[in-house]
Amino acid sequence: MEPLLIAPCGMNCEICIGYIREKNKCPGCNAMNEENATYCRKCTLKNCPILKDRNLKFCSDACEKYPCTRLKNLDKRYRTKYGMSMLENLVIIKNVGVEKFVESEQNRWKCPKCGELLCVHRIDCLKCGEKRNNLFLTKSITKL
Repeated sequence: MEPLLIAPCGMNCEICIGYIREKNKCPGCNAMNEENATYCRKCTLKNCPILKDRNLKFCSDACEKYPCTRLKNLDKRYRTKYGMSMLENLVIIKNVGVEKFVESEQNRWKCPKCGELLCVHRIDCLKCGEKRNNLFLTKSITKL
């Protein structure tokens, strides 16, 4: 896993279906090219003028609007649907740094059966079909 693949909102692009899939593959939110999916190019968080004006890497880096309504809504959707919190990711990054966060993500999102990275957007491992356990994912991040 690469620290450059952690989006400003705290999303780990390496576990996103857009990054994992072969067809219409997204290069990650931090890539600045036309290969990004349309929704990534238009993302209000990625294109936030405060981030750009202040050259901030993450939404939590000294932004007076953090967490903004858009980020709170995104976080709520991901916590509810996928068992992952963008806000929790940003807190961990702020507390331990992006490198340690990436290390923990490698273990957190590893399929217990085949060892491949799991996709946050899928309940089954894309390689072996093993069902991921959201409770395990939530608990393992708190060990940092």
